[in-house]
Amino acid sequence: MASPTDTQDPYERIYRVCEQVPSGQVATYGDIATIVGGACDARAVGYAMAALGSRSTVPWQRIINRTGGISTSGIRQRELLEAEGVAFDEAGHVRMDAHHWKGPSEAWVRAHGFSVLPPRDAPAPDAQLKLF
Repeated sequence: MASPTDTQDPYERIYRVCEQVPSGQVATYGDIATIVGGACDARAVGYAMAALGSRSTVPWQRIINRTGGISTSGIRQRELLEAEGVAFDEAGHVRMDAHHWKGPSEAWVRAHGFSVLPPRDAPAPDAQLKLF
């Protein structure tokens, strides 16, 4: 029997995870890639967001870069986030301490064939120890 990861378009898998990010919260391109798993990386998530076009069900505005910055041009993304109650600091970055999504529930992840987002204080599974 084929798993969801074998039969679903990679962009559709990315969109499905992005649709889980609730209003008033944000996820990074890397967060989404980690949850999607497989060969997905932050760049692929960015390409998927750019390919959305007029697809209105995916909350694209909630996907930002790892520093809390907005990667799109113009002010539309910030306006949409502010309308959801997302706060920005004086440098124009999302206040990640207040709005960074913790990821979907473990039950949702298992039911849909995705990976759990590790806790923020835990190193990434492939992180290397840096001595200097």
